[in-house]
Amino acid sequence: MTAEMPNWPDWEKRFRAPRVSLPEWAEDAPDRSLFVSNATGTFELYARDRATGEQRQVTDRPNGTTDGALSPDGQWIWWFSDTDGDEFGVWMRQPFAVGADRRAEGGATDAGVADADGADEPATPGLDPSYPAGLAIGRDGRTAVVGRSTDEDGSTIHFVRAGEEPVEIYRHRESAGVGDLSYDGTLIAVEHTEHGDAMHAALRVIRLDGSTVAELDDSKGGAEELGLEVLGFAPVEGDTRLLVGHQRRGRWEPMVWDVATGAELDLALELPGDVGAEWYPDGSALLVVHSFEARSELFRFDLAARELIEVPTPKGTVSGATARPDGTVEYLWSSAAEQPQVRSTTGAVVLDPPGMKAPGSVPVEDVWVEGPGGRVHALVQRPSGAGPFPTVFEIHGGPTWHDSDAFAAGPAAWVDHGYAVVRVNYRGSTGYGREWTDALKHRVGLIELEDIGVVREWAVSSGLADPAKLVLSGGSWGGYLTLLGLGTQPESWSLGLSAVPVADYVTAYNDEMEALKSMDRTLLGGTPEEVPERYEASSPLTYVDRVRAPLYISAGVNDPRCPIRQVENYVDRLAARDAVHEVYRYDAGHGSLVVEERIKQVRLELDFAARHLEASPYRA
Repeated sequence: MTAEMPNWPDWEKRFRAPRVSLPEWAEDAPDRSLFVSNATGTFELYARDRATGEQRQVTDRPNGTTDGALSPDGQWIWWFSDTDGDEFGVWMRQPFAVGADRRAEGGATDAGVADADGADEPATPGLDPSYPAGLAIGRDGRTAVVGRSTDEDGSTIHFVRAGEEPVEIYRHRESAGVGDLSYDGTLIAVEHTEHGDAMHAALRVIRLDGSTVAELDDSKGGAEELGLEVLGFAPVEGDTRLLVGHQRRGRWEPMVWDVATGAELDLALELPGDVGAEWYPDGSALLVVHSFEARSELFRFDLAARELIEVPTPKGTVSGATARPDGTVEYLWSSAAEQPQVRSTTGAVVLDPPGMKAPGSVPVEDVWVEGPGGRVHALVQRPSGAGPFPTVFEIHGGPTWHDSDAFAAGPAAWVDHGYAVVRVNYRGSTGYGREWTDALKHRVGLIELEDIGVVREWAVSSGLADPAKLVLSGGSWGGYLTLLGLGTQPESWSLGLSAVPVADYVTAYNDEMEALKSMDRTLLGGTPEEVPERYEASSPLTYVDRVRAPLYISAGVNDPRCPIRQVENYVDRLAARDAVHEVYRYDAGHGSLVVEERIKQVRLELDFAARHLEASPYRA
């Protein structure tokens, strides 16, 4: 700890404080685990041996690494190697025990943490670089099923065995990916969208030679568009049960599908929100994660007794959970006011990173506002003092995601600077039922902004928000909605902050990764050539000349999701009419995994707002 640390403001400490993800443990070697941490200032993969207490840094790259997996035998760590955040690359691997071997040779580092030491090797020789589309590693650590996506080939799945050439076992132009591999390594569950609806996948179980065992498709034969997802094969030898997520009752919930017999076990869990699940290690029960109205809770569902038993957790958000072989449950928990912790049902903190702890923030308040499509849920954080406050509408990405009562350093930074923060779970958000999530189709962007608009009116009329100092802000899909909102609702917003946005929808479609092209075709009902009027109506570029508020844009030059060319097209239009704007380009992809870069971006946004809000044309 350096002498300078106490001088950092609280908002910077929240970014810099070491944090960890929920450790993934090896099924056949449960003492071995893999997790992500920002301990070095960049988010990287770390290995941990619970038996010895030792841990080491697995990856060390300038722009960070977060995509990794452990082989079930605990012998190998796989990680995805792209170029500066472009998400296009190959799988690498290294032995789990390389750190222990290095220490035995005198290569130990401080505090029992060993750095990655060049032991990596290509995990899938013979496969060209691609975007990843799922990975399942066999129990022997020598075999794997690898999903790939490229603009040229669409989706392909390959069976890989060490020392042999990869074998292609699936190919289709539409999006598809590896869901899971059965315990005995003979069956592969595939999620696919061959029917052309990227929001509602179907399932196919295939053998290692690519032949079909079983299929499940809820998108066929009905008026409703329903999706399925793979939650995992039963972790038991010879067991052909597959845990599946479905939407047959208007929300996500699990069922058990025996792929050998076709039998379906409807769990009929009487929980109001979206429900996910995973197996307990012996296959006798399910660990259920229930997400509802921006918070979550855990349950154990005994399959034989058909009994749902609550697993107590504090009020807030469980971002991940796993059942251990001894029956305990470990989970990553946080709230808006308290930093994330990896906890256990034993009461212990499982993995507590050394160093300073993130300062807390203010709790969220729940607000419900009547909107054109139903009640809209928003989360509000207030600074100290009396309102009305300058207010930031921080819009989440996705769009199929939701803001929750979880710790977030970005909103907390605005609260520290005297701003109220409002986060809106607009139509398109998850956790409020299938109809709410699917409502934005065809009128993409415009429906979400209707919901944001009614919450804006509430914020002003309730006395929370100063109407002269209203900031529309967001990243990714939230950045897209920011640009679209500034153009379609120019009188409503005083300032805009847009990170890694869709700015020119047609050019974005042409340049983005293939999986997102498929999603856009689903959302808008076709390609730009087939439905040009919908792309025009939903594109921020259409309304750029109506933007009046000062606008700050940040973009990653290697971003495959919201590519840089379409951002530049939008910026050129702003510059052509001398609109007040600033642009920050950084050398990474769809966001940054480097802590200091994240802090720099927030600092630039805070500075932009401070300089321009006083000059807003909408001051009272």
